[in-house]
Amino acid sequence: MKTLCVTIITRNESGNIGECLDSVSFANQCVVLDSGSTDDTVELARARGAQVTVSSDWPGFGPQKNRALDLARGDWVLCLDADERVTPQLRAEIHAQIERYDAQPVAFEIPRLTQFCGVWIRHCGWTPDHVLRLFRLGQARFSDDLVHESLRPCVQGVRVVRLKNPLLHYSYPTPEHYWRKLERYSRDWARQRHARGQRASIGRAALSGLVAFVRSYVLRLGFLDGSMGFAVCTMQAQAAFGKYFELYVLSRHGSTQSSS
Repeated sequence: MKTLCVTIITRNESGNIGECLDSVSFANQCVVLDSGSTDDTVELARARGAQVTVSSDWPGFGPQKNRALDLARGDWVLCLDADERVTPQLRAEIHAQIERYDAQPVAFEIPRLTQFCGVWIRHCGWTPDHVLRLFRLGQARFSDDLVHESLRPCVQGVRVVRLKNPLLHYSYPTPEHYWRKLERYSRDWARQRHARGQRASIGRAALSGLVAFVRSYVLRLGFLDGSMGFAVCTMQAQAAFGKYFELYVLSRHGSTQSSS
């Protein structure tokens, strides 16, 4: 049977890391790369047998996940976030598929089902959410993006196959978790785009928020998720506005410095 390594990056994930590692206890190796947790994330991970490494800096999500990949050993790699869980059904499918496609250059997309404040969101653009996470070691790497990183095959001829059983995503147990993540993502996204020379106006920020709401609530059927669907779509609109507003402020600051 082929060997499987699971990689996870963490920072202050004591509320998640135990259940995440428990759900992948079938893996041959679990790599946890921590970026300076001040809670007991590291201790909890080590207690479950994970190979834990602590990094002294934070280069962004993409580079950090590639660091975790560099620590992986084995035939296949499954990349997870600490707030995700592998169900028994998904576990069985993973085992079956990596044996079936062992001699072929393939990577697997997994459908992800996300929970918001205790409710599974099945529309709003959140579902279906296929994420590329399972691949042969050495055949894929993450982009260098600070946020919204993506996993990309790095060798020619890799075919992407979709699995059927969902990966469970407990991303936002409370609104506070959403706002905290939104603040961090908006700041990092804006700084990354500003460094690339991109600029934004307040009009672009406002339009982005409006378009995001219409897309998620109407076109992507968010209204079918009821009150929580409305909340998710409203927050997505705020997220779209927020990241462009951050970029607008950076752009304005740069223009002010140039004029002075």
